[in-house]
Amino acid sequence: MAPNSVAVTMEKPDNFSLLEINGSDPTSFPDKRKSISPKQFSWFLLLKAHRVVSCLSWLVASVKKRIAFSNKNINEEEDPKSRGKQMYRFIKACLVISIVALSIEIIAHFKKWNLDLINRPSWEVFGLVEWSYMAWLSFRSDYIAPIVITLSKFCTVLFLIQSLDRLVLCLGCFWIKYKGIQPKIKDDDLDLEEASKYFPMVLIQIPMCNERAASQLDWPKDRILIQVLDDSDDPNLQLLIKEEVSAWAEKGVNIIYRHRLIRTGYKAGNLKSAMTCDYVKDYEFVTIFDADFQPNPDFLKKTIPHFKGNPELGLVQARWSFVNKDENLLTRLQNINLCFHFEVEQQVNGVFLNFFGFNGTAGVWRIKALEESGGWLERTTVEDMDIAVRAHLNGWKFIYLNDVEVTCELPESYEAYKKQQHRWHSGPMQLFRLCLPSIIKSKKANLIFLFFLLRKLILPFYSFTLFCIILPLTMFIPEAELPLWIICYVPIFISFLNILPSPKSFPFLIPYLLFENTMSITKFNAMISGLFQLGSAYEWVVTKKTGRSSESDLLAFAEKEEKLHRRNSESGLELLSKLKEQEMNLVEQETAKKSIGGLRPKNKKKGNMVFKKELGLAFLLLTAAARSFLSAHGLHFYFLLFQGLSFLVVGLDLIGEQIN
Repeated sequence: MAPNSVAVTMEKPDNFSLLEINGSDPTSFPDKRKSISPKQFSWFLLLKAHRVVSCLSWLVASVKKRIAFSNKNINEEEDPKSRGKQMYRFIKACLVISIVALSIEIIAHFKKWNLDLINRPSWEVFGLVEWSYMAWLSFRSDYIAPIVITLSKFCTVLFLIQSLDRLVLCLGCFWIKYKGIQPKIKDDDLDLEEASKYFPMVLIQIPMCNERAASQLDWPKDRILIQVLDDSDDPNLQLLIKEEVSAWAEKGVNIIYRHRLIRTGYKAGNLKSAMTCDYVKDYEFVTIFDADFQPNPDFLKKTIPHFKGNPELGLVQARWSFVNKDENLLTRLQNINLCFHFEVEQQVNGVFLNFFGFNGTAGVWRIKALEESGGWLERTTVEDMDIAVRAHLNGWKFIYLNDVEVTCELPESYEAYKKQQHRWHSGPMQLFRLCLPSIIKSKKANLIFLFFLLRKLILPFYSFTLFCIILPLTMFIPEAELPLWIICYVPIFISFLNILPSPKSFPFLIPYLLFENTMSITKFNAMISGLFQLGSAYEWVVTKKTGRSSESDLLAFAEKEEKLHRRNSESGLELLSKLKEQEMNLVEQETAKKSIGGLRPKNKKKGNMVFKKELGLAFLLLTAAARSFLSAHGLHFYFLLFQGLSFLVVGLDLIGEQIN
């Protein structure tokens, strides 16, 4: 008997038995596991299916409730005629086709047609349904798969070209950091004493449209003029701004309030109108600040000296920094994009090409460069890029200062951010159509390829087409399945490069990748509308912001007003509070009248928006994820699942803040 065995004697009245159990051999125990019967397995599958259907029904009910609530709180600025109905119909068609295909594939999966019918001769196929499925497999492999494969290869080539461009930009930025390359003042003989005496005439323009602004710059008061270009249509706000301008003028600031009676051309029309004033001819440079931008007092002293001794220089652009970059997930993801734009794109293009797109604010222009390039034009919604392209074609050079920062704020709601991105991506395509003949005549191919095609057209085209349309289709067309390096490895590497300028954002690598793919629908729609002159291409909407960039200035101003003056004239803040009190009194009177008449006043609260195109893509990707789950694709399934969920979050407006 083995040394580790135990002898057990079991005694019964009629018989004796001896059972030897080997303690070291687990196989000696009797196998008491029962095999699962087909009936039990069927019940298990039905239970799982019931849970899935319950989750889906709850999800659909939640979406319907949100849509119904959103219809009651619809934004009056939304024009359904100009919001891409064709795109929404295309997404719905793809969704319906994918749902039908998924239903067929589920039936085929459980009946194992995808394994049996492929190798079975046609004469052995019985039944109309089996024959239809076999015909679909043949038609799919012969006609649909080649088209999808060709399109996916084309998008993959564009994807690799754009990825190579990102890599080259990052290498250029590393080279600038390694060599310590910085823009230098051309006049080497200019010492500090002479530089402190160089104060050319500078015009400061603050274009406004229902926004607030204030600026204090360290510059001789007789060498600077601030134009407050108020384009608002609110009389109360106009009165408030006039009072603010008067208060600054009493303190000795050379400031002028200007309001247009005919508000045409948006920001370009406002700037163009301001440049027609007679006193502009006395000034050599013009600086532009949007109302939420707060420059440091030494801004002009760091930018203006670069023009001395450099007559070919037309623009000096400063960098933006953001006071609310950590406010929510949406602002964090925006900060990643804009840090890469300024730290890498603007800096590399400024050093190696002497050209980049003017950012519309926080920049100093030589007025002569503006005039020789045709001035501000109202033909597109990106007047800043328009003047930059025309100035570059006329031979003017640009300098970007990465170490000079101007604080501003990011839009905190997805609705405001989406409208901003639509304008930023439709405008360049309008400009490309208008400037293409001039660019061809100037023989500056880099402007066509690098500035317009590669970064304004190719990027939104392949990101939407490849990851939002082709990838879900390949789940139903296995012959055209995309390799993992396209879906996972290269996108993560490119996202890693994008996050390098903002290293604190590394924990948001995956959310950033998913969010960029989610924004591709907005950018693609904007690109198409701008390229083909659709209705929404010429829509110019002011980006809604919360005013965080000026909170500290307003508080400091309020404290000074409380301490310093007890005079008859009211300050801007006092006037604002008075206007608010009057408005509240009127509201209370109206409420009292309604309550007396037996009517209850309705409390209007701005609810979450619902973005139908994003929701349609969410369900399309989730349907493709279900099909991928049947095929056990692994990474394809997880990518489609999380990408679909990110579209769902954005479509239900669950990212960012709600701005009323």
